[in-house]
Amino acid sequence: MKILVTVKEVATVEDEFEIEGTEIADQYLGADLNEWDDYAVEEAVQLQEAGVADEVVTVTIGPEDCEQTIRQALAKGADRAVRVWDDSLDGIDLLDVDAKTEILRAVVEEEDPDLVLTGVQAGDDSFGATGVSLAADIGYEWGAVVNHLEHEFDGDVASVRRELEGGVEELTEIELPAVLTIQTGINEPRYASLRGIRQAQRKELDVQTLADLGVDESAVESALELTDMYEPESESDVTVWEGSADETAAELGELLRDKGVAP
Repeated sequence: MKILVTVKEVATVEDEFEIEGTEIADQYLGADLNEWDDYAVEEAVQLQEAGVADEVVTVTIGPEDCEQTIRQALAKGADRAVRVWDDSLDGIDLLDVDAKTEILRAVVEEEDPDLVLTGVQAGDDSFGATGVSLAADIGYEWGAVVNHLEHEFDGDVASVRRELEGGVEELTEIELPAVLTIQTGINEPRYASLRGIRQAQRKELDVQTLADLGVDESAVESALELTDMYEPESESDVTVWEGSADETAAELGELLRDKGVAP
């Protein structure tokens, strides 16, 4: 079995920051592997360690600057990586779901995986729709918001547990090939070992352009335009106490009395 995992570098923001136009100023930004994707990578590596998968491949859409971040997945056990980028993507502020789906569909057609794992959402745009959109486009079965995946498959059938609204969970079986969107908490992502980090630098990272994948530039023109960015105003202040439970409980009680919540 081959597993394809979609991964993304997302921006991290300091507690205090400034906005310049429609962007957060660079000096307040960092970068990291998307949290949900980290869980998806861990799940794929565990499936390989359990003897279910033969190969784990990651795919990302991003410029060369993101390579060091996405190599985290290689350091944690993925076998190789594909990075898709093209000069035509440079001027796009925000890739929409349709554009991502078009690119990832081409990668799936080239790799022909049995199972595609994606994070439920990305920490930056929070769309939460790419995995299901991809499954619909390529004709795969799908399961969204998966918080448990059995590591023993009954032939070509995966047994999964999904989160539904209202705290309800669903146990279902999904026939492969399939796309599963992975929820945080499904596992405990490992830290990359020093050995893994060194090995990651030698693992294959294949760079593909849109032309390499047979994707027309017009197909990834985003329908979204970022027009404004601002920090929302807080509607209420937060009170934080430090100290023992007895001390903070007394202070909380006094505050609730002042607010008329407690007698």
